[in-house]
Amino acid sequence: MGSLFRSETMCLAQLFLQSGTAYECLSALGERGLVQFRDLNQNVSSFQRKFVGEVKRCEELERILAYLVQEIHRAGLPLPEGESSPPAPPLKQVLEMQEQLQKLEVELREVTKNKEKLRKNLLELIEYTHMLRVTKTFVRRNVEFEPTYEECPPHLDSESLLDYSCMQRLGAKLGFISGLINQGKVEAFEKMLWRVCKGYTIVTYAELDEALEDPETGEVIKWYVFLISFWGEQIGHKVKKICDCYHCHIYPYPNTAEERREIQEGLHTRIQDLHTVLHKTEDYLRQVLCKAAESVYTRVIQVKKMKAIYHMLNMCSFDVTNKCLIAEVWCPEADLQGLRRALEDGSRESNATIPSFMNTIPTKETPPTLIRTNKFTEGFQNIVDAYGVGSYREVNPALFTIVTFPFLFAVMFGDCGHGFVMFLFALLLVLNEDHPRLSQSQEIVRMFFNGRYILLLMGLFSVYTGLVYNDCFSKSVNLFGSGWNVSAMYSFSHAPAEHSRMALWNDSVVKHSRVLQLDPSVPGVFQGPYPLGIDPIWNLATNRLTFLNSFKMKMSVILGIIHMTFGVVLGIFNHLHFRKKFNIYLVSIPELLFMLCMFGYLIFMIIYKWLVYSAETSQVAPSILIEFINMFLFLTTETIGLYPGQEHVQRLLLAVTALSVPVLFLGKPLFLLWLHNGRSCFGVSRSGYTLVRKDSEEEVSLMGSQDIEEGNDQMEDGRREVTCEEFNFGEILMTQAIHSIEYCLGCISNTASYLRLWALSLAHAQLSDVLWAMLMRVGLRVDKTYGVLLLLPVIALFAVLTIFILLIMEGLSAFLHAIRLHWVEFQNKFYVGAGTKFVPFSFKRLSWKFSDDVA
Repeated sequence: MGSLFRSETMCLAQLFLQSGTAYECLSALGERGLVQFRDLNQNVSSFQRKFVGEVKRCEELERILAYLVQEIHRAGLPLPEGESSPPAPPLKQVLEMQEQLQKLEVELREVTKNKEKLRKNLLELIEYTHMLRVTKTFVRRNVEFEPTYEECPPHLDSESLLDYSCMQRLGAKLGFISGLINQGKVEAFEKMLWRVCKGYTIVTYAELDEALEDPETGEVIKWYVFLISFWGEQIGHKVKKICDCYHCHIYPYPNTAEERREIQEGLHTRIQDLHTVLHKTEDYLRQVLCKAAESVYTRVIQVKKMKAIYHMLNMCSFDVTNKCLIAEVWCPEADLQGLRRALEDGSRESNATIPSFMNTIPTKETPPTLIRTNKFTEGFQNIVDAYGVGSYREVNPALFTIVTFPFLFAVMFGDCGHGFVMFLFALLLVLNEDHPRLSQSQEIVRMFFNGRYILLLMGLFSVYTGLVYNDCFSKSVNLFGSGWNVSAMYSFSHAPAEHSRMALWNDSVVKHSRVLQLDPSVPGVFQGPYPLGIDPIWNLATNRLTFLNSFKMKMSVILGIIHMTFGVVLGIFNHLHFRKKFNIYLVSIPELLFMLCMFGYLIFMIIYKWLVYSAETSQVAPSILIEFINMFLFLTTETIGLYPGQEHVQRLLLAVTALSVPVLFLGKPLFLLWLHNGRSCFGVSRSGYTLVRKDSEEEVSLMGSQDIEEGNDQMEDGRREVTCEEFNFGEILMTQAIHSIEYCLGCISNTASYLRLWALSLAHAQLSDVLWAMLMRVGLRVDKTYGVLLLLPVIALFAVLTIFILLIMEGLSAFLHAIRLHWVEFQNKFYVGAGTKFVPFSFKRLSWKFSDDVA
C-alpha cells in the first residue's frame, strides 16, 4: 500500500553500453520493463540519427510480414497466436531472416500474379462461352455476307444519312461486334450508339440468366450480351471506341456456324485445362502460405521488438571514441538491482569482454511519476489520472478513491435491488476475466470489462446504501419488524385519564379521517429505532418524501464536509513530505479553521439536535437553518437555542474564521519575503530533486526555509543558486490571493455541490417508484383469469426498462457526478496533478495483434 499512497522514489541513471553489447542489453531491458529512456538527441532529426538504417530495415520487414498476413487471411488460413513472447532475434540472424522473408515475398507475388492471370483468362473464356450461346439466337446465317457492289469506295463521313440500299450501292460491308456490358450501363450505351452512329447500327440485347464474376474487379454482377450490326469500317471504329468507353468486354463474333462450333469446342478444352492448372497453382500457393503461417507470429513479434530496440538506441549518444553508447534512464530505486542484472545478462549473451555498467547521477529535474497498480487498483488509478497525473511523490488520491468513489456513487444510487443486479454483472466479468473474447471485444464492452472491479464495489456499496434507505426496487423490506406500534394509538390502550392530553384514535376517527398520524410521544407507539436503515413503515406514510428529503439533505452536507476536510488534511502530508512546514501553519491550519468553524459547526448542530431532542421536545426544537443564518447576522432570538452559551460560542467561531482569512491571504507571502530579505543568496542544502514547480517564486524562498528546518547552514557549491532578482513578491502575493479566494468561495460552493448526493438519490428513488407504479402495480392488480398471462410480458418490460433506464442511464449519471465530486471538490484541496507518467521501455506495451499489421 505504500507505493499506492505515494509514487515510487526515482533516480536518474547513466548507462554505458559497449557498441557490441548495446542491442542485447536493451533487449534484456525491454523484457523486464524497468527504465524510461531520455532522448539525448533531441536536436537531431529522425533521419540523421545513427540507427536510422536499421529502423528502415525493420519497417521493410514489417511491410513484408503485413503482406504475408494479408495473403494468409485472403486464403482463409488460421493464424496461430502463441501465448509466449519470443525474444528479439540475435543480430546474426537478422540478415538471414530478411533474406528469407524477401525470397518468400518474391515467390508469393509471382505465384499470386500467375494465379490471378489464370483466373482472369478463365473468367474471360467463360464469358466468351456464354456470349456464343446467347448470340446464337440473334442472327442465323448460313453463308457469309458478301457485298454486291464494289465499284464505289466508301465515303461514310460525307454521306451519313444514306439508307440501306445506298450502302449496298457504295459496297459497304456488314460487320458485327459482340460482347458483354454491365446491366446498369445498357440504357446509356444504347443512347450513345444511336447519337454517334446516327441510326446505322442494329443493337440486340439479352440478359444472362446467371451473374458472372468480373475478370477485372472480381465483383459478381449481372451482365447483358449484345450484338451490334453496322455498315462500314469508320462506323465500326466508332462503335469499338464507344464499347471501350463503357468498359464492355468485346469478343470475336464467328461468321459461320461451323466456325462457331469450332470455337466452342476449343473453349471447352481450354477451360478444362485452365481449371486443372489453376487448381494446382492454388494448392501450391496454399502450401507456401501454410508454411509461412507457422512462423509469421514469431517473426512479427521479433521485428517489432527489434524496431523498438533501435528506436531506443537512437535516443542514446556516442562517446568521443564512438565505441560506447551513453544512455540516461529514469529508474525506480527499488529496481536498480534488476537494472544491473539486465545489463549483466545482455553482456553475457553477447560474449563481450568489457561488460556494460551503470551509475546514478544527481539531477535537478523532476522525475516522472510511477504508481504500481494491479488489476484491482488500475481502474481507480485511471480515474485519478484522467484528472491529471500526480506530481512526483505527492499524495495519491487513488488509495482513498477505492472507498470514497463507490460509496458516493452508492449514496446517489441507493437501491439494494439495483445494486445487487450491478454486483452480479460485475462478478460475472470478474469470474471470466481470463476469457480472451472479453478483452478483445468491442469498445463499449471493453470499457465495462476494464472497470469490472469498480462496478463490483459500486454494486456492493449500493446494496449497503439500499439497505440504509430500505429501498429494493422502490419497495421497503421489513426484515426486523417495524419499531412503530399502530395499536397503541387507539384509546382503549390507555387509561381514561390520558385521553384528554393525547390525540388518540377511536372508531369514529378512523372511519372519518383520510389521513391518520402516529404520535411518537404517545407511550407504546414508538418502541425504538429500526436496527438497520429507515423503518419500513415510512413507505406507507404520506410525509415519507418530506422525511427522506430532510434526512438525505443533511446526510449529503455531512458527507461533503467530511470529504473536503479530509482532502485538506491530506495536504498536510504533502507539506511534511516536501519539508515545507510553514505551509502547514500558514495555509493548511487556516484552511481547516475556516472550514470547521463554519461548516464543521453546522455538522455539530445537526448531530446535536439529533441526539438531544426527542419526540416530546421536538416541538420546541429550534431550526438549524435559522440558527445558522442568525450566527452570521449576529441576531439574537427570543427562543431558547440549541444549548446554553450558544451565542458566545458562535461569536468565537466567527472571530476565528475572520482571523484565518488574512492569515491565509498574507501569511505565506510575508513569510517568504522575510526569508528572502534575511538571505542574499543561498544554495540547496538537501540532496535530491526539485519537488516544486521549476523556477517558481515559492521555490526561491523555500531554499532558505529548508536550511532553517534541517539545521544545515552549509552551502554546497555546484547546486542550484538563486539570485536575488529572481524573487518577485507581487507574483507570490497574487498567486496566494487567488488560491485563498478560490478556497474561501469554494468552501461554500463545494458544500452546496455535495447536495447532488441528495438530488440524485431522490431522482433515482422517484424514477424507480414511477416505473413500479406504471408497470408492476398494473400487472399485479389484474384478476386471476388474465393476470398470469399479462404478468409475464409486464415483468419482461419492467426488467428491460430497469436495466436501460435505472441501471445504465441513472448509473452513468451517478458515475459522472461521483467523478466530479472527486475531481473538483476533493482533489483540488491537496492534489496538483502536474506530473508526467512513467512510461518504461517494455515489450509488453507492444501490440501482438495481426489486425494491427494488416491495417
